[in-house]
Amino acid sequence: MKKTLFLFVLAFAVTMVSCKNSEEKSEASENDPALTEQADPGSFPMYQGEFIFLEEGAVLKGSNFIYGVVIDAKARQLAAQVEPVKKDAFDMVAVVVRGEVSKNPDVKNPGEGWEELITIKEILAVSDKPAEADIKIEETAN
Repeated sequence: MKKTLFLFVLAFAVTMVSCKNSEEKSEASENDPALTEQADPGSFPMYQGEFIFLEEGAVLKGSNFIYGVVIDAKARQLAAQVEPVKKDAFDMVAVVVRGEVSKNPDVKNPGEGWEELITIKEILAVSDKPAEADIKIEETAN
């Protein structure tokens, strides 16, 4: 009887520890801006960051990456979804996308452009409010 109870308690403890670890991994992946887990083998990695689209180009900025965005139909579609959320032209909006990151073939010297580009393959989520600005510059009337 004691052995059975001990085995039951041991199995319960192992189950609880493994569930807790999987929850921690799940929470960590939710907070990771560049999520590289793939739902199925044919899908692209997910990236979570702040998106801005201007006439000069587009950028996806996360906490540990910054990519230039390849301007194609998907990038324009994302820009159209982000536009109603922005309060001014320079607001960035939090997004979650699937995409493919590649080296920028046009960069000859470091610092001359985005070293890496992301081609957006799928739009997963767009925030309903602009991201908080790291630095807010206000004009004053003199």
